[in-house]
Amino acid sequence: MANGVDRLTEVMDRLRSPGGCPWDAEQTHESLVRYALEETYEFADAVESGSRDEMREELGDVLLQVVFHARIAQEHSDEPFDLDDVANTCADKLIQRHPHVFEADDVTVGQASGDGVAQPTTASAVRERWDDIKARTQGRDSVMDGVPAALPALARAQKVLGRATRAKLDVRDPAGVGIGQQLFALVARAQAEGVDAETELRDATRAFEAAAREAEAAVTQDSPEEPLTGT
Repeated sequence: MANGVDRLTEVMDRLRSPGGCPWDAEQTHESLVRYALEETYEFADAVESGSRDEMREELGDVLLQVVFHARIAQEHSDEPFDLDDVANTCADKLIQRHPHVFEADDVTVGQASGDGVAQPTTASAVRERWDDIKARTQGRDSVMDGVPAALPALARAQKVLGRATRAKLDVRDPAGVGIGQQLFALVARAQAEGVDAETELRDATRAFEAAAREAEAAVTQDSPEEPLTGT
């Protein structure tokens, strides 16, 4: 029997091929984007709920999106690629951005490597080196390049702040005291305290939702509906 990833790939091939599923056959990268976003958020919910069964299922749904897009990409007439290409590109990237792991066999951790760059010994130092390698290999002109515009506003604000902080930029905040500036100030506080603003807001919203459901149930219990009577 094929392993799990091979089996999933075979199932997707069957769905996408002639005689398979009409809905799957007509999908495009563009039509599937919203599902990729939805499945990612559902996986985040599963992680935060702590349910291992839900995590496994939702992570599978995220994997499905990768396999689906890779299957569609195979059909491109000029620049096809498949799941192996995607995986190898990812592996190459990880090796390239972790020279302290994959090129440090003969270098003592904490000592200078052959190119004169000290091997990082902390997570923050690794992150700084990752950003530096990323900027050089992708030809980015600004540390802000590559921050997705489609990110939720709260998450994007913290991403931008994080990039600026790691680059040690002295940024003069635009003047203003509107709601947007106040929200941004809260995100800056979250960044300074090392917490994820998006997660914190989701947790607070989840707690409020639970309290609202309890209040709703209490109202329903205290005010039962009058039974309907005939006239």
